[in-house]
Amino acid sequence: MRVLLSWLRDFAPVEGDPARIGDQLSDLGLAVEQISMLGEGLDGIVVARVLDLRPHPDADRIQLVDVDAGDGEALQVCCGAFNMSVGDLVPLATLGTVMPGGMEIARRKLRGEWSNGMLCSPTEIGMGDDAEGILLLDGGLSPGASLTEALDLRPDVLYDLEVNPNRPDAMSVAGVARDLAARQGVPFALPEPDVAESGDGAAGRVSVAILDPDLCGRFGLRVLDGVSVGTSPRWLANRLNALGQRPINSVVDASNYVMLELGQPNHTYDLGRVAGGAFRIRRAVEGETIETLDGVERTLTAADGVIADGDDVAIGIAGIMGGANTEIDAGTTSVALEMAWWDPMTIATSARRLGLRSEASARFERGCDPEVVELAMRRFAELLTPTGATLAPDLVDARGNLPARETIRLRTDRVNAILGTDLDRDRIAEVLKSIEFGAEPAGEDLDVDIPSFRPDSSTEIDVIEEVARVHGYGRIERTVPRSTLTGHLTPYQVDRRTVRSTMAGLGLDEVMPVPFLAPGDLEAAGLASDGIAVTNPLVAEESVMRASLRPGILKTLAYNASHRLTGLGLFEVGHVYRQPASEQPLPDEREHLAVALAGHEAGDAVAVWSALADALAARDYSLVAEAVPGLHPSRTARIDVAGTLVGHVGEVDPGVLEAYEVGERVAWLEVDLDTLLALPHGDKPYAGFSRYPSSDIDLAFEVDEGTPADAVRHCLRESAGDLLVDLSLFDVYRGDAVGEGRRSLAFALRLQASDRTLTDAEVAELRQRCIDAVQGSLPATLRG
Repeated sequence: MRVLLSWLRDFAPVEGDPARIGDQLSDLGLAVEQISMLGEGLDGIVVARVLDLRPHPDADRIQLVDVDAGDGEALQVCCGAFNMSVGDLVPLATLGTVMPGGMEIARRKLRGEWSNGMLCSPTEIGMGDDAEGILLLDGGLSPGASLTEALDLRPDVLYDLEVNPNRPDAMSVAGVARDLAARQGVPFALPEPDVAESGDGAAGRVSVAILDPDLCGRFGLRVLDGVSVGTSPRWLANRLNALGQRPINSVVDASNYVMLELGQPNHTYDLGRVAGGAFRIRRAVEGETIETLDGVERTLTAADGVIADGDDVAIGIAGIMGGANTEIDAGTTSVALEMAWWDPMTIATSARRLGLRSEASARFERGCDPEVVELAMRRFAELLTPTGATLAPDLVDARGNLPARETIRLRTDRVNAILGTDLDRDRIAEVLKSIEFGAEPAGEDLDVDIPSFRPDSSTEIDVIEEVARVHGYGRIERTVPRSTLTGHLTPYQVDRRTVRSTMAGLGLDEVMPVPFLAPGDLEAAGLASDGIAVTNPLVAEESVMRASLRPGILKTLAYNASHRLTGLGLFEVGHVYRQPASEQPLPDEREHLAVALAGHEAGDAVAVWSALADALAARDYSLVAEAVPGLHPSRTARIDVAGTLVGHVGEVDPGVLEAYEVGERVAWLEVDLDTLLALPHGDKPYAGFSRYPSSDIDLAFEVDEGTPADAVRHCLRESAGDLLVDLSLFDVYRGDAVGEGRRSLAFALRLQASDRTLTDAEVAELRQRCIDAVQGSLPATLRG
C-alpha cells in the first residue's frame, strides 16, 4: 500500500520530517519499505512533441525520435520505447539535467547515432510503475513548457508500506491517517462531501434483491445522471499515478480514487444497459458464462457470486470484475454506482480460481467496512460533479448477513501482564478511543466495542495488540523473558518425593499392586462392599476398583509368604477410588500412602509415621485410639493433624490376616496424602546447637491397652518443656509381669540446656515432674 503525505494531511494535521513519520508508521505495524521524494529533481525536464520516428540503422531495439523541445527545431533522441506516434507529447530530459536517481543527462552516441537528451517513462519521473514505455502527456500542453508546471507536480513524500493481511483498514489512505493521527495525538476526521441531489429518485429507477444473504451482507446503489466520460483533473491523476494507478477516464479514476482513499471498492454500470434496472445478487449457476471487462469469456461455478440484471443475465462477478455488457463508454449518461460488502472467503476463492486478483478483490478478501458505503458514494459523486454529473436522491440499500460484532471485556490486569506495562484503565481507554474503538468502564476493566472497519479484531488479545501498537512498542520497557524451567515440580510432587524417599530410607520396599480387585476382596479386608464396579473388566478377578490399598498389599505379603519370604516391610503410594459423597459423574479419587510391616506390632508402624511427620514437618498431630474396620480393635489409632483426620496406624485384624492367608502379625499405616499435604507443613525452624552436655533418662509406665502411647508422649513433652530435645518410645512389653490387658511403654528422654550444664538436682526435679504429669493425667503407673 502506498500513501502520499499530502493525502494523509487531508485527514489529519500530521507533522514531522518524512523520516520521523516513517519511523512512526513502522512502529504502528505499517512497515515502511521505501520513502520516495516526489516532484523534486525534475528541473530541466520539458514537454516535447514527437516530429518523426525512424529505425536505428544499427540497432533493432532502438529507434530514432525527432522532437520539438519548444524552439521549433528537430532534436534527435535515441529511445528504446516504441509506444509513441508522431504528434504525441512526451517528457524530455534535456542535456545537463540530473534525474531523481542521480543520473546526469549528457550528449551520447548510441551505435553511431547521437542522442541529445532522454525521453522519460513514468517510473523515471516518479509518476507510476510503468517502465516499459514513455509517458504520453495530454494533448493540450505546449512544447517547451516545464514538466512540473505543465503537470502541476508539487513536492510530496510517497511511503510504500507493508500491510499485513490482518489490517484491512490500512488498505486505505484514511486508515493509515487514522493510526498516524492517534500516534501523534492530533485530530482525525473523514471528509464530509458537499453534494447536492437533484432529478428523479433512484428508488423508482433501480431495485436490489439479495438472493443469497451469506454472499452479500450489504448492497448499495446510487444513480448519477448527466455523466460525461472525459479526463480527470490533473491533481487527481497525479495522486493515482503516485499510488500506481494509471489514469483512464473521469469515471474509472473517481472509482479508483475512492477505493484508495476510503478502502471501499466500487463498480459503475451503464444504467441504460441494465435490464429493468434490477440487480439480483445470487450464486452462479454451474457452467454459467460471462464476458468480463477485459474481454475474456469466463466460465463460473456454483461457488462464485454474480450480479444479474432483471433478465437474470450475469452483469458482473461479485467483488472481482464487472461484465462487458454494462460497460461505461462515451455514450453513457446515467450511471448506477454499486458499493457492497461481500463474503471474504467467496471472493478469495473465486479470485484465485479465475486468476483475477485485483486491488478490489484484495480488499474484499480482507474484509471491508460495511458502514462506509454511504460516505464513499457521496465522495464519488463529489469527484464527478465538476464534470456536470448530478446525484439522484435516494440510496437503494439492501442488507444480507453481516458478521456480528460483540462487546469484548478487556481486563486491565491482562493488558499489563501481556505487555509488561503499568497502564491504568483510563489510559487504555484513551488509546483505544484514538482509533475509534468504543471503550466504556466496567469496574476496573473496559467493555470494548469493535468498529466496523476492524473485522480482524474479535478477541481480547486482538484488542491488547491494538493497545500495544498505538501506545507504542518503543515505549514498552525491554525485558529478557525467563526461560522455561523444564522439569519443574509442583509443591505436591516435591512432597510426594519426600514421602517415597523417607519410606525407602526406613528400609521399606515399594510395591505397585494392580489397582483392580476381585469381588469379595474388600469384604475380606474388613472394608465396606460398596466398591465401584468396572463396566468392561478384562477379567472377572479385576472387576472392582480398589477403595483401599490394604487388599493389594496383603495379597503381596501372602504371595511372598508362599515363597518363604516373611518379615517384609512394604509401602505403596497409589490412588484409591470410593463412592462420592455427593452426586458427581466420577468416583472420589484420592492418593494414599500405605505401609505394611510383617512380623511387627503397632509401635513400629507408629515409628514410621513419626519419621514421616518429621520429614514433612507436620508437627501438630495426635494419635487417638479408635476402632477401625479391618484393623485390630485395641491396637489402632486415628491420626489427626491440626484437628483433621489424615489416616490410621496400628495392626491388621487377625481375622483379615487369616482371610488373606498371612501367618504373621502385620503393623499397618495408611495416610490420605491429598488431605495431609493440603494441611500446613514443611516449616522447619532451625536452632543452634548447645555446647553443653546432655542428660538421658528412661521412664517406663504401665498402661492399659486402651491408653495410646501418644497420650503418654504428649504428657512427657508438655511437662519437660524446652529442656527436652529428644523423646522416643524404645520398648513395648506385654506379659505376665504387667498383667492381662496391660502393657509397658518405655521412653527415652534427652535433656539439654542451651546456656548451661544441667545439674543432677535439675535433672531429678524434671524427672519427677514428668512422672507426676503422666500418673496424674492418665491411668498409668511408673514401673520400678
